[in-house]
Amino acid sequence: MTDKQASYILSLNGGSSSLKFKLYDSLSLDAKVSGEVKRIGVEGSEMEIREQGQVIYKSIDTSYTTIVDATKAVISWIKNNQHRFSVIAIGHRLVQGGPDHREPARITDAMVKSLCKYIYLAPNHLPGAISMIRGFQSAFPGIPHVACFDTCFHRHMPAHARYYPLPAEYKDKGLMRYGFHGLSYEYIMEKLREDRQFPSNHKVIIAHLGNGASMAAVKNGIGVDTTMGLSPIGGLVMGTRSGDLDPGVILYLLKHAKLNANDLNDLLSKRSGLKAIAGTSDVLQLLQNEAGDPAARAALTLFCYQAKKFIGAMAAAMGGVDTLVFTGGIGENSAVIRRRICEDLDYMGITLNQSLNNEGAGIISSGENWAKICVIKTDEEWMIAKHIRQLVKAGETPVVIA
Repeated sequence: MTDKQASYILSLNGGSSSLKFKLYDSLSLDAKVSGEVKRIGVEGSEMEIREQGQVIYKSIDTSYTTIVDATKAVISWIKNNQHRFSVIAIGHRLVQGGPDHREPARITDAMVKSLCKYIYLAPNHLPGAISMIRGFQSAFPGIPHVACFDTCFHRHMPAHARYYPLPAEYKDKGLMRYGFHGLSYEYIMEKLREDRQFPSNHKVIIAHLGNGASMAAVKNGIGVDTTMGLSPIGGLVMGTRSGDLDPGVILYLLKHAKLNANDLNDLLSKRSGLKAIAGTSDVLQLLQNEAGDPAARAALTLFCYQAKKFIGAMAAAMGGVDTLVFTGGIGENSAVIRRRICEDLDYMGITLNQSLNNEGAGIISSGENWAKICVIKTDEEWMIAKHIRQLVKAGETPVVIA
């Protein structure tokens, strides 16, 4: 089958400062093209597109000030290459869909209207996601658009892990622990199930560590707990997000620091975390600076300490751990961070093989202990494409893009 004959699924993964996308062959789910608009809203933002690992397009000194700009740029490139890539379906990653939307589903006007009601649950993500949906629907009418929610993986958490100890009226308004990074967790579990070394009934802790970071406890293939709750701000300390805080801190900021809701969101989402401690959220830079910079050292110490503590909490939620998986930008790429997190966890059966850890792929644990530790590169876009193929016939007639 030639490129011209093939049909493709487009997976979109928009974040607060980036827009990633991939084109997958609709039959094989092999990735043909991958691209990313980086550093949206920051001077020097750019778009880079690769085909089978080779850069085929790169914008230089371009300013993508908003997700709308990034959306237009991606749409323009795909339309300019429609002779090669006939798109038959488009998938959108959505961080949050509220209590009404968890499972992957075709996007309708009613769904978009419903999503607008829940912007308050993810004010830093949902507005951009909704604008992307509208932009791509307008540019590519007549083909299925599918929403894949990051909260889906956690939908079976037991009630004691899901609900806050608040009056029922607040639960009825959607205040509960949703959990996030679900597409990443789903992909990791898919890879573990493919490997006979990891039986389906084991107890897994997945550490998705990046600029946004969370962990999930997965028992018998079901997510039973996770570190993030109502929003992607909670849980572990992150690049620019605070992670968990005593409610008294919020009350202080509202009452005494006189912050309003928007100020508070900006502080906790964009000006906290590692950046607040050391002036940058870049872990690689922090590692380079820590020898001569006490603030960088303090930031890394807190990050690894909290990760270690939450591993203990996730293990307690399941009654033990058989497998610990590191994924995400930091989890996949930093042997130093993995080593520091795993130090002194021998009592849990978690012991690194330092040589394997430095190689940074596959199983990296010592054979002396019972728990396996591994590094698996996540692929949220592939998971989106798989969900789309399950919902849409791959053989559908490709759309003609005007």
